[in-house]
Amino acid sequence: MKNILVTGAAGFIGMQTAARLLDRGDTVVGIDNLNDYYSPQLKQDRLALLTGRSGFQFQKLALEDRDGMTKLFESNKFDSVIHLAAQAGVRYSITNPHAYVDANLVGFMNVLECCRHQKIGHLTYASSSSVYGANRKTPFSVDDRVDHPVSLYAATKKANELMAHTYSHLYALPTTGLRFFTVYGPWGRPDMAMWLFTQAILSGKPIDVFNHGKMKRDFTFVDDIVEGVIRTNDTIPTAQPVAATADDSQTAAPYRVYNIGNNQPVELMYLIETLENALGTKAEKNMLPMQPGDVPATFADIDALQRDVGFRPSTAIETGVQKFVDWYKQYHKI
Repeated sequence: MKNILVTGAAGFIGMQTAARLLDRGDTVVGIDNLNDYYSPQLKQDRLALLTGRSGFQFQKLALEDRDGMTKLFESNKFDSVIHLAAQAGVRYSITNPHAYVDANLVGFMNVLECCRHQKIGHLTYASSSSVYGANRKTPFSVDDRVDHPVSLYAATKKANELMAHTYSHLYALPTTGLRFFTVYGPWGRPDMAMWLFTQAILSGKPIDVFNHGKMKRDFTFVDDIVEGVIRTNDTIPTAQPVAATADDSQTAAPYRVYNIGNNQPVELMYLIETLENALGTKAEKNMLPMQPGDVPATFADIDALQRDVGFRPSTAIETGVQKFVDWYKQYHKI
């Protein structure tokens, strides 16, 4: 049994990760700032599934609260930290850049410092497929250069990976970054396509289809993401020598980065068709050009994850969409 800190515990992935850890007998301390980027009620409803469960404690806390974070770590002996809290959203970062600096840079700095001083056994943190920017080579490999982000959100996630490596190198802090690829499923976020499309279709309103539906995304079901997060957190990276012939992507530090994606990109129009089938209703489509910060396609190379962690996501888009629709109707009492 481990004592694990989960940041973003009222979030889409954080709540379900905390629940899975509790299911297997770990104790979990969850934190979240419960901000109003999207419905605080949805966050409270997620949190209600954890509150009262044996082994779970919750504290409302912002990552950028340096003193609060320090006290949290000093009063708990965490075996590991699963850091999933962040200011999310590519398009929101265009209009609210300071929110990303506060949560994703200052907040991550506080997490790293607390892990360093309390000698945490492993920090697993959420990165994003957005770090690949407009890379044209597919599938995206963790060995690819990711020096050209096309949104501030992506830039903060790339910065997190660089900051984590520094702490792994300087202080031997084991860190693992996980580049999530378009996560969807029950308890998802209202600002994401799956929710927005479902809400609009059921209301008889048109849906906005960007890039005229030609974008491709490596949609990854939340259960697969959670399984990957926990397996990765259980697999602690170690320092190892780097061969003289190794390329510049190799490091001797106890540091790893993995993609977690379904390894099967789906065109946006096919997603919409699958959603229409699950809902039994056709969508009215408002075809629009590509939006600033968006990328035409994402596609995860997950060989390293399978090799090191023994897991690869496998939920088919048809199965995942049906599960989301079933949950959405139940949650909204439709």
